[in-house]
Amino acid sequence: MTEPYDLITMGRIGVDIYPLQTGVSLAQVETFGKFLGGSATNVAVAAARLGRRSAVISRTGRDPFGDYIHQALRDFGVDDRWVTPVDAYPTPVTFCEIFPPDDFPLYFYRRPKAPDLVIRPEELDQEAIAAARIFWVTGTGLCEEPSRSATLAALEARAGASPGATTVFDLDWRPMFWGGEGGASGDGGATGAAAMATARPYYEAALKHATVAVGNLDEAEVATGLRDPKACAQALLDMGVELAVIKQGPKGVLAVHRDGRTAEVPPTPVEVVNGLGAGDSFGGSLCHGLLAGWELEPMMRYANAAGAIVASRLACSSAMPTADEVEAFLAGR
Repeated sequence: MTEPYDLITMGRIGVDIYPLQTGVSLAQVETFGKFLGGSATNVAVAAARLGRRSAVISRTGRDPFGDYIHQALRDFGVDDRWVTPVDAYPTPVTFCEIFPPDDFPLYFYRRPKAPDLVIRPEELDQEAIAAARIFWVTGTGLCEEPSRSATLAALEARAGASPGATTVFDLDWRPMFWGGEGGASGDGGATGAAAMATARPYYEAALKHATVAVGNLDEAEVATGLRDPKACAQALLDMGVELAVIKQGPKGVLAVHRDGRTAEVPPTPVEVVNGLGAGDSFGGSLCHGLLAGWELEPMMRYANAAGAIVASRLACSSAMPTADEVEAFLAGR
């Protein structure tokens, strides 16, 4: 086998269709931009922009948007060998509205089913998954079969990972994906407590195999049933992870390690253009810091800065900063 990847992510992929006009509804938007999208994919792009060797496990439709995804991944330096086509379903597209600083509604078009939910356990390269220095999975990957079984099988393959390898569970929570066959749109399906109750057993199963859990407070509640950040972090540690990272938006980020180390880092203020890719940039930078062996506080400050840079830009994947950009941003603060 070739040299292990720094990072392999597994999960959502698609095309983001973002308005080039802000402050207006989609009904009034006249021009759009097309970008590579999907949370797990954006994390891999963010890490690649920071110089890490990354790859994505996902699936597209066999259509022109699928062709675009492969070209975009290659342009970003992300290995696309495990992004394969599904004949039955189209490549998903996602629209958003942009109302800075804090309102960015998303409209997912993933019907009748998204190809990235048709990842099958028998298709996985378990040797490569076990060998990766960091392996990253998401909550969305658990919402339907066969992706659910594939995600759990991939996590089980990490039992053969080298000592010191990291498995990250991104608590990534989209309640509309848990609402029935296809998990298709942004306006239907189970919501709130019912959706959380449905998802929680699968989150608990994934956490048994994870060394790091990362998510915002809503996402942490899905896994733990709690709302207090410190209580959520402790509950995640009790469920088996070594590091719990709770993103709190305007209140910053809390990171708690099993060995007792804690970092509470305030947010990095910027003029927000589009906040949708900030969390993925944070995730890619978190992986970069974990690979480099950084201490908790500088790692959280770096990830916060990378997220802030993307929030100040329109796109997600193409907005991911380089290491020089993050370091210049931090120096300017």
